Amino acid sequence: MALLLYVVMLIIIITILFKISPIARYYLKYLWFGAASGVFASAPIPLMLLRPRDSRNALIPAAGILFGCRLLGVTTSLEGHENIIRDSGCVVLINHQSMLDLLVLGKLWPAMDNCAVISKKEILYFQPFGSAAWLWGTIFIDRVKKENAQAAVNKTGETIRSRKARVLMFPEGTRNFTDKLLPFKKGAFHLAIASKCPIQPVVVNRYRFLGKHKFDSGHIRIKILPAISTENYTTENMQELMDKTYKIMSENVDLLTREEDDKIKKTK
Repeated sequence: MALLLYVVMLIIIITILFKISPIARYYLKYLWFGAASGVFASAPIPLMLLRPRDSRNALIPAAGILFGCRLLGVTTSLEGHENIIRDSGCVVLINHQSMLDLLVLGKLWPAMDNCAVISKKEILYFQPFGSAAWLWGTIFIDRVKKENAQAAVNKTGETIRSRKARVLMFPEGTRNFTDKLLPFKKGAFHLAIASKCPIQPVVVNRYRFLGKHKFDSGHIRIKILPAISTENYTTENMQELMDKTYKIMSENVDLLTREEDDKIKKTK
């Protein structure tokens, strides 16, 4: 009886704090997001064992994470399906903002076939998530030993060509909360050129509902842009490809964000 009373009181206190304190709401929402992500990613592992290293194993976790965030008031939409590359593999580049970018991956995964991500091998030891990531086909590389990482990139390039795989990457290399994209890292472009496959740029509006001790309800709008050919590009003129991709993605992130900002202003 005492335990039940304690649980009820705890729930009441958490509910009150969630209602009246933006800081408490911020931490509680992130706690829910982290816990839900872990549960939805790991719970289907027994089913994933039936088809190891299959990208379709991520579909259940993707749906679960999207559902969990709808409970937090975060919705998503995806447009530009007509631009999805159908006849070859590709390197999918996405602007990076927050751990909530998992929702972007969750939205893209069902829309594109044969998706994969590249991760440092240390994730394998973060269980049970590491096992789930291996089962849905994550490509693990050793970032400490450069020669191993380069070999993995070359192997991944061959995988993209032979399996028509789509490798999802964040070219900024780190989360970015500013109003301007960070300079792109070279790794994704080395991979695109090595695979001799196009780049599929994907842009996401800036998360205005997130901030310092701020986690409000909001909408994540994702847009798949037309492919960028890597034909006639080599490591010698790779910077031109990087600059071209950066310009296209930067302009479209700004456009999406302005459009979403205007929608918010009209509802106020």
